[in-house]
Amino acid sequence: MHSRDRVAPIPQLALYRTWLGEAHGLQFRDYADLWRWSTTDLERFWESVWDYGGLESPTPHSAVVRGDMPGAAWFEGARVNYARQVMRHAEAAEAAGQPAIIAEDETGRVTHMGWADLRRRAASLALELRRAGVGRGDRVAAYLPNVPEAVVAMLACASLGAVWTLCSPDMGTPAVLDRFRQVTPKALIAVDGVYYGGRARDRSAVVQEIRRGLASLEAVFVLRTGHGEGEIDGAADLALAQSREDAEVAGFEPEWLPFDHPLWILYSSGTTGLPKAIVHGHGGVALTSIVGNMHLDVGPSYATNTFGERFHWYSATGWVMWNVQVGGLLSGTTICLFDGSPSGARDQVDWGRLWRFAARHGVTWFGAGAAFFSSCRKVGLRLSEAGDLGAVRALGSTGSPLPAEVQAWGSEAFAALGQPDIWWCNISGGTDIAAAFLSGNRELPPAPGRLQCRQLGAAVEAWDEDGRPVVGRVGELVCTRPFPSMPLFFWGDADGERYRSSYFNEWPGVWRHGDWLQVEADGSCSISGRSDATINRNGLRMGTAEIYSAVERLADVADSLVVDLEDGEGGSQLVMFVVPRAGEALDGDLEAAMAGAIREALSPRFVPDRFVQAPGIPRTLSGKKQELPVKRLFQGWPLKKVINLDGVENPEVIPWYQAQAETWLKGARTSSPA
Repeated sequence: MHSRDRVAPIPQLALYRTWLGEAHGLQFRDYADLWRWSTTDLERFWESVWDYGGLESPTPHSAVVRGDMPGAAWFEGARVNYARQVMRHAEAAEAAGQPAIIAEDETGRVTHMGWADLRRRAASLALELRRAGVGRGDRVAAYLPNVPEAVVAMLACASLGAVWTLCSPDMGTPAVLDRFRQVTPKALIAVDGVYYGGRARDRSAVVQEIRRGLASLEAVFVLRTGHGEGEIDGAADLALAQSREDAEVAGFEPEWLPFDHPLWILYSSGTTGLPKAIVHGHGGVALTSIVGNMHLDVGPSYATNTFGERFHWYSATGWVMWNVQVGGLLSGTTICLFDGSPSGARDQVDWGRLWRFAARHGVTWFGAGAAFFSSCRKVGLRLSEAGDLGAVRALGSTGSPLPAEVQAWGSEAFAALGQPDIWWCNISGGTDIAAAFLSGNRELPPAPGRLQCRQLGAAVEAWDEDGRPVVGRVGELVCTRPFPSMPLFFWGDADGERYRSSYFNEWPGVWRHGDWLQVEADGSCSISGRSDATINRNGLRMGTAEIYSAVERLADVADSLVVDLEDGEGGSQLVMFVVPRAGEALDGDLEAAMAGAIREALSPRFVPDRFVQAPGIPRTLSGKKQELPVKRLFQGWPLKKVINLDGVENPEVIPWYQAQAETWLKGARTSSPA
């Protein structure tokens, strides 16, 4: 059914607001009033989320929240389980004929997994893990792509109270071991091969290396794909471990766990030193996911209001958006997984493949990194050639700021398809909280290039250098009140010093997120990049995102990266590395065009002192430009302390930057990189 032929669903936030009025007699003038209540009356707000989201506990909680950051305690006495919260939807969704998972890979293989099958498979694997000696608190490491088996495995671990931790198969062995060794896993669940970018890639040898590098392992399960070239001796077959159908499986129930029992371990980017092993809890993730899904406006696929909902957010398994994607199941939503490259093989680039995937499977909610949408616009992609996208009603973006002109391109493209009311939901949060601080609200006016609002329950403000909230100008993104999915702790950080220093060093008791934030008078927000990568020119500060937005709208600029290189004498040189469009070169005309674009859009102060043609812009696996690592190379930091090559999407460009940095350090600081 085409979008213009169906009635738009009632927004999830509107349903929640109506329920607050009916159940608690609470009325709010507008969203700002609702947000203010949610961040000042934490006890009443989060208890309402517990009730509205259908969280259950066999034991009562003594208090909603106790104490301040860091270390605030939530719902003490309550017992929960993430997997149990997911499975509460199984009966209704199964009765309505709605699948839990729709998955497709690059080869065209499609999998539909029903809710009953998901529950059975998770129970089967949980029992096999238990038989292998895995129990409550044990860590289970996974080396898996974005396939249904990964979702099943995560739910199986959650069911037992085992702690899940996941790395993507596109990461190299050293990067994987840097993460997994910290948490001493008892079991490993791995894939023997993947198909990505148009070709099969063996991973059996890597799995063997990982296995040898983890002395704590007592069991290994392998997903055999047909892409692996070697056998992993003594490994159990993952497909078989998920295939049991017997009375024990039928009677299996996820364990009741303390609200703050560890659910999973995520990792910081690891650009400097070992990645931080960030631990989140069952209750906190479930609670914030309920709120997050209201903001995303995804509802149960079996409910009349959102019948047939199909939620897709393209992500590799090493990015927190994989966890957000899986979190759709907490709301009874069918999740749509794509395993493979979003642009196909390097010699046959095709930015339309995810759109065709969405058309084939009736995706209603389509999310991806901002870089994906920018690439689609840059190549002039025609959505009309992707198939019937009439079911799509929402587009989501994160990973980096989405330029207003890219959002306009998407809106115009859907308007041409007969869908003039497409809704953009830009979000920002991250691995640290496994959630969003800033999000969307379908009831608010569009905010191209910005985020529509601060998320309910997130007491987020922009602070100046004196710790005062500011509106209408850039400040540090801080959160002034506890938030349920803030980390429980960092694994291996016995005294909590690394945790405290990561977020609370600047202002004790206040979470400093590390982003530049601007809050407007209407409540909409914009992120200007990392606060420690911000450009400060003669006292005027500017986030790098605005500079990129100015130059990358030029047709001849494919990508760019800017760093401010101090000269040690109070001055600096602003250097922009530029990747011209294929077939073009950086010349005087292009430099003049970029300078003019920055001068016109921002200020002459932010026109770079030098433009340097580069072979590529280093990005993380989640698509973020690696400004700080590049800057630190030019500050003389050793490469090994600056960047982990296995966490870089395009590591082949790093030697070039290292050579430029060495030239810079040898020469006079008043000259530019060669």
